[in-house]
Amino acid sequence: MKKILAVILCTMLVSAIPVAAEEDPAADAAELLENVRGTYDELFAVTNAEEYDQIWLDNCAAAAGEEMAPQIAEALKTACAGTLYGQDAIDAYGDGSEGAQFDCFFINGVSQFVFDGNTISGLDENGEEVFSHEYTFAREASLMEGLMDGYLYETEDEDAGEFKYFFLLPDTPSTTYHIEFRYGSDADALEKYNEGPYAYWLAAGILADRDEQMVEDVISLFCEENLAEMEEGTADEAA
Repeated sequence: MKKILAVILCTMLVSAIPVAAEEDPAADAAELLENVRGTYDELFAVTNAEEYDQIWLDNCAAAAGEEMAPQIAEALKTACAGTLYGQDAIDAYGDGSEGAQFDCFFINGVSQFVFDGNTISGLDENGEEVFSHEYTFAREASLMEGLMDGYLYETEDEDAGEFKYFFLLPDTPSTTYHIEFRYGSDADALEKYNEGPYAYWLAAGILADRDEQMVEDVISLFCEENLAEMEEGTADEAA
């Protein structure tokens, strides 16, 4: 089971669409903002709901068999549903080599994010605005030294605080059925995986106006990417 969790922690949702190797990253970053327009809920608060348990089980059974499916499904669901990040997570998990949970929820009082072109806003649990700023492309960014590449955006608003920078990975609702991002006041710290104030945290969102198919698709993708090696092993044994 530790091997499964290690794979998840090293790849998270693993962006299926890599950053394009173009000569104009600013144009690609602007296109990404257009492609993620919408209002987003926390991904794992949605997918981990009891009503989707069978979807998890079916996908895990396809990769590892019926007997192992419940255990693996639970591991997958909990691996990205941690409640610790930053120094608290470092104190609990160290470098992660002995196991860890990733916190993929929204932080700093935000319950929903709204992406509207260059404007990014956050709403609290009552629908009240927590922040709203305009952002421009700052530079290309990378989490875990090249494993997860994306784009860093910055606002010029002096009161932005922990919403000064946004680091978006290239996932979109139309490609991977979800988005992944980080935000904070320290651009360099946002690129660190298991150290600093954002250690073991990567926000994941799914459209608030999603349909059931989108939820099923993102669960299937998550299982497919994180259990690919196990599925290959099962196929080899069957052969």
